[in-house]
Amino acid sequence: MDKDLMHFKKIIEKSGHKFTKQKQSILKILIKSHIHLSAEEIYKIVKVDSVGLATVYRSLKSFKELNIVKEINVNGINYYEMKIFSGKPLHIHFKCSKCNSIIDIDSKSLILDYLKLNSKTEKENDLTVFDADIMLIGLCNKCRENKNAKTN
Repeated sequence: MDKDLMHFKKIIEKSGHKFTKQKQSILKILIKSHIHLSAEEIYKIVKVDSVGLATVYRSLKSFKELNIVKEINVNGINYYEMKIFSGKPLHIHFKCSKCNSIIDIDSKSLILDYLKLNSKTEKENDLTVFDADIMLIGLCNKCRENKNAKTN
């Protein structure tokens, strides 16, 4: 078992839950994935390991409560990504309104503005911000190029 899985095993077991083979399979998919996946998409991959859809939903709920994954809701569908140890804990999301892909925006200057926004929000409203979701919506390069190609 690799060190990331060992770390998650400790978090899960410390919370009183079992670190089952099903949870391990789901975590492996989320760790390796470079795209945001819905529960159904995760299920399609892990069902070969005898993991049921209900188990995927229960595991994702547990992972979310333990701050292992982040849930992003787009048009009523929840997508998941690793929250800790993802290598990019702060980032902005972009959703293509045509193909529905979700892209991480990892611009250092935007992240600095993101942090300033959090800080300003806390100071002006006497709040403590733990997390934020920023979703930009538009056309990705591929869909924009396809749209331009069709109009020419």
